[in-house]
Parts: sequence; C-alpha cells; structure tokens
Amino acid sequence: MQTVLVSGASVAGLSLAYWLRRNGFAATVVERAPAVRPGGQAIDVRGAALDVLDRSGILEEARALRTRLRGMTMLDGQGNETGRSTEMTLSGGRLDSADIELLREDLTGLLHRQALDAGTEFVYADSIAALDDRADGVRVSFERSPERTFDLVVGADGLHSKVRALSFGPEREYVQHLGAYLTVFSAPNFLGLDNWEIWLNDESAGARTASCCVYPARDNTEIRATLGFASDQIAYDHRDTERQKALMAERLAHVGWETPRLLQAMREAPDFYFDQMAQIRMDRWTSGRTALVGDAGYCPSPLSGQGTSLALVGAYVLAAELGRRDGGHAAAFARYETRMRPFVALNQALAHAHAAGDHSEESMEEAKNGIALDS
Repeated sequence: MQTVLVSGASVAGLSLAYWLRRNGFAATVVERAPAVRPGGQAIDVRGAALDVLDRSGILEEARALRTRLRGMTMLDGQGNETGRSTEMTLSGGRLDSADIELLREDLTGLLHRQALDAGTEFVYADSIAALDDRADGVRVSFERSPERTFDLVVGADGLHSKVRALSFGPEREYVQHLGAYLTVFSAPNFLGLDNWEIWLNDESAGARTASCCVYPARDNTEIRATLGFASDQIAYDHRDTERQKALMAERLAHVGWETPRLLQAMREAPDFYFDQMAQIRMDRWTSGRTALVGDAGYCPSPLSGQGTSLALVGAYVLAAELGRRDGGHAAAFARYETRMRPFVALNQALAHAHAAGDHSEESMEEAKNGIALDS
C-alpha cells in the first residue's frame, strides 16, 4: 500500500485523506494545530462539490446542518437601511437554491469523522520542516516528530502553504492580492439576530472602504462576523494576531452602526482569523512526488464563494487519478492538472467578476458545474 502524507487538516486535506483511503492508499494527515480547527465562517458547497459529498455518503448530513437564514438587510456605513431581501443572502446566495451553506467547522467535523473511520493516521501539533524528494520517496523532516519517508506528499495547507514554499518557492511568487483584508470570528449573539443576516457596506471614506457581514449560528445563540477593509498589500506577520486585531480596529474606527461592539467582540474572540483577500496563481501544482490541492495550489479567494467546492472537487479528482494506477504518480499528477485547470480558471475568474459587481446566475452556474467528476 502506497503511503501519502497530507499537510493540513483542512476541507481539502480531510477530504483527500478519505478519498485516498477509498482508493487504496495509506494516508497520514499532519496538522499544526492540536486538533481540527474550530470556528470559521459559513461556507458554500455547490454544483460538482455536492456530488462529491453525495458519493462519500454525507450529503444528507451536510444538508441537515445548513444555515437557516431567512434573508438579509443591507446598511450604509452609519447603519441606515439601504435594502433588504427574503430571496437571498450575500454570504450564501439564493435561499431557494439546492446549494448548501453551513458552518466550516460543521463540514470539517463530518470530513474528519469520515477520514478517521476510513483509517487515516493523524499527527497533531506538528508540521513539516523539510522535504527531500528522492527517486524512491519523499524523506520528510517534522518540527517535532521523527523523520519518515512517504511515497507522496500533498500540501493542503492553505494560502500560506509550507509545502508550496518548500517545493515550489516563496509565497510572493504566487499570491495575487485582490485589494482587501478580512477577519472572521464568532461571538455571543448580542445583536439578537433571528436567522437574519446584516450586511453593512461603507463607502464614505474613499480608500478606507469597509464592510461588515454578521449572521447568527447555533440556533441564534452565536453570531459569525466577517469584517473587511479595502487596501493595497500590507506587510505583516500572518501569525501576529494582536497586530492584526489592531490593524482591523484602526481601519474600521470610522464606521458606525454596531461596529465598535463588533470590534470589541473581535478582540475577545477565541477563533479570530485574519488574512488578505487573495488568489494563488501557479503554472503547475505538482513537482516530483509532491502535489498541492485546494487553497494551497489554487485559492480563488472568498470573493468567488467557491473555495470550499474547489477543495472538495480537487481532493476527489487527485485521489481518483492516483487510484487509477495508470502510469504511476507522474501520469496521475498530469491528469489531475489537466482535469482541474479549466475548473479552477472558471472559479478564479468568478472572483474578479464578483469584485466588479457582476453576480450573474449564469456565471455562477458555469463555475460550479464546470467539471465532470468521471474522467
């Protein structure tokens, strides 16, 4: 049985581990955190990704966990209502769609259980330190664990992928900044929201344009907040959370409504996340015995609404091509790239269309269904 090391217990990493086991590989997942990470925003599963969940047997469980939003209110920067809808939300799209919006941690919980049940080995509180790609395998040095050799290594470790940096070069060569930064966190539902989303968009300060999206979760006992601001690229340490909180507070200090209370909740949040709005653009996602999947190789940015779906589909396709055992890993990697590239291109283009204000249903339908799962 060939061995595969997957870096990152992400949506992509957990799904890949499961499908690798289904295709006859021994999968090991290494994760920097002490467990599968909690928190995160509501994410969307659409089109071909729904078929992936269906084939894995967890589609109905995912549907049962979907958010129960009834609509949304739109506000300007001072909290004045500019519109409302009972047909859609900006976080999840049309409410009558077959697509699923659910909390990230609920989806990763399902995927983690599946991967465990399939026999995946998990190594927590550790990460890859070095990779030595040889003719007969990849010798992996870890931050804490002893060295091991695997037949293949896959980076599913997100926008700031360590595997990508080790195998393909510095992050700056592949990141395309999309002009904004965002933070996501949870807090008690001090706004009293009842299955209703609030979207604030402030355009009163020119280059300091800011936004807030807030919606309830966990039977309206919590809220999930996404705050953002427009900016050119900023130099910062992506592990310095205190500096990131200060930066967000500075850029949203002028915004009205409940923003000051949201900023205070952000400072106290146990699951704070901050990063730039960006895409990863690469000419290749594979090198030797190493491959990338999901955001590590082709992050489309949250603007697309398709990051989760790309991760699920990419994991399925990569595992399926490896499982064919036709021409070895090099041929499987080539087929993976050939099949995924048009799908990735559609979804990365969708982010740019959304940024320009084009939210046409035709573009979304093309992007979410633009791949055949059976080659």
